[in-house]
Amino acid sequence: MNIVAAAEALLQAEKEKKPIAPFTSLIEEISIKDAYQIQIYQIEKKVEQGALVKGKKIGLTSKVMQDMFNVSTPDYGHILDNMIFDEGSPIHVERFIQPKVEFEIAFVLKEDLIGPNITAKDVIAATAYVVPAIEIIDSRIEDWKFKFEDTVADNGSSAGAVIGQRQTKIGNVDLVTEKLSVYKNDQLIDEATGDAVMGNPVHAVAWLANTLSEYNISLQKGEIILAGALTKAIIFEPGDTFTAKFETLGEVSISFTEGGVIS
Repeated sequence: MNIVAAAEALLQAEKEKKPIAPFTSLIEEISIKDAYQIQIYQIEKKVEQGALVKGKKIGLTSKVMQDMFNVSTPDYGHILDNMIFDEGSPIHVERFIQPKVEFEIAFVLKEDLIGPNITAKDVIAATAYVVPAIEIIDSRIEDWKFKFEDTVADNGSSAGAVIGQRQTKIGNVDLVTEKLSVYKNDQLIDEATGDAVMGNPVHAVAWLANTLSEYNISLQKGEIILAGALTKAIIFEPGDTFTAKFETLGEVSISFTEGGVIS
């Protein structure tokens, strides 16, 4: 697999808002290692152009999301500063290709987490606080018809996030039983609890720190870590508003509007 050519194809797809065929549909084979190298190349290029890494996202952590995309293991992607949106400002749908929203718990770190051998206890000790979050996922792969290697190469299908304002100390919430209620345009559409994410979202963060160590990447103090969707991803249209209401963590909302493409 030509890492540079594949990464440049994804960058071009994102720029032109035109998805490409899955790498796994091509004759040339792509390994998981190749896929992560393609992702990392894109992030390095964006950082060279002035973007800042603000955190990481963990994807495909819940059974409902693994079933939705027919995969069996989590993946991860990078969150850049230009991917974080203000909660109070509607987001233009034209900046995406085929987007969906997911509802998550985010960890903000007060210490580095450097794998391997990171445990749940290590994650708890390194967490400054947790917050509610909504992630926008988008696929630069045609029709969301990807295999695991495709979404890994495509930065975990990440496209943006809105981070809630209420900061809760991790010791003040039971993340396993924490209840989420999802509202679309003021109508309840889904519910879940924190154990949907690998039994406990803390386990997802530990998994990420240990997986990243294989690529000489660590989780850094101050980073935001999106631990994975509790419920199914949902397609949205201009005019839609979604609110994730957590029992203890508070709530966060996101809304969408029409408008010109924003680069």
